[in-house]
Amino acid sequence: MKHKKVAGAVALAGMVAAMGAAAQDTVVKIGHSGPLSGAQAFSGKDNENGARLAIEELNAKGVTVGGKKIKFELVSEDDQGDPKAGVSVAQKLADGGVKYVVGPYNSGVAIPAARVYSNAGMVVASVASNPKLTQQGYKNLFRVNASDTQLGSKMALYAAKELKVKNVAVIDDRTAFGQGLAEEFKKQARASGMTVAGHEYTTDKSVDFTPILTRLKSKKVEAIFFGGYAPQGGPMARQIRQLGLNAKLLGGDTICTAEMGKLGGDAVGPNVLCSQGGALLDKAASGPAFKAKFKKRFNAEPDVYAASYYDAVNLYAQAMQQANTVDPVKVGAAIAAGSYQGVAGSYAFDAKGDMKSSPVTIFTFKGGQPSAITSY
Repeated sequence: MKHKKVAGAVALAGMVAAMGAAAQDTVVKIGHSGPLSGAQAFSGKDNENGARLAIEELNAKGVTVGGKKIKFELVSEDDQGDPKAGVSVAQKLADGGVKYVVGPYNSGVAIPAARVYSNAGMVVASVASNPKLTQQGYKNLFRVNASDTQLGSKMALYAAKELKVKNVAVIDDRTAFGQGLAEEFKKQARASGMTVAGHEYTTDKSVDFTPILTRLKSKKVEAIFFGGYAPQGGPMARQIRQLGLNAKLLGGDTICTAEMGKLGGDAVGPNVLCSQGGALLDKAASGPAFKAKFKKRFNAEPDVYAASYYDAVNLYAQAMQQANTVDPVKVGAAIAAGSYQGVAGSYAFDAKGDMKSSPVTIFTFKGGQPSAITSY
């Protein structure tokens, strides 16, 4: 009996010691703001999983900062892709003591939420591409992706040089992202000698584009650039075909997704082209390994930005180790001054928080999946 008591006491002491050690760990919460419900939930979930994979790997490996072991925790919130909800999410994360955020995904959410994050002294890494995001002058806000300036203009250059398109039209969904992207495309299209025969407007909730497309058909456009998202892009591709409109559908990163093929069916093929920030994952040094890890963990292929969110979390961890602190002011300064080689690119930032170098890849579709053509 006595031996059992002693053994029990030893086990208890071990448990207490383990709990004490765990209590010594510094918990660092990584917030995620993205559309986890609604039509864009597939993107929000994919982004969240990219961040989750990085956090799980970091915790398994063990990261020490300032002599203490760090335990990263993911705090993910659904901003519905809605500006108002996004500002509420930002406040909720700030109130919850979160100091590091990946997201928001949508420009329309990221632009107003940035003020809340800045006021709370948080560090933010967003893929939102509207140039206005980093023109607001907030410190410790980093864009981990190409901006619309690059996405829109390089798609226009490709259309002019490679597709030899002369007569184009533009449709935008009136979101901050869609408008920004469409304007950049238009600017470069004109500079490249193309005629912009029309600029039409829709919304990010629309499903019927027949009246718009009928007007563009009468203008004999060879290509239509759509500033918007896949839930509208897929049906738009179907309706272009139904109307017998012989025009290519062009777009930015948000239609460079398997969802586009799913929604557009066989109307989405070589006739659809899109531009996405970053070099090809398959050609990136650690791209194939990342894809394999992601597939094993989530039983799905990584979509457009999973690797960028994965990189953003690892960027934070590296900067914490470099600064030897989890203080967001010092970590933000380390990110601004340093560089990080990730899966999707090399992250070094200019004074505004934009990437100094962000290649853009042009994709088309094969078998319903985005298929890369070239990077430049």
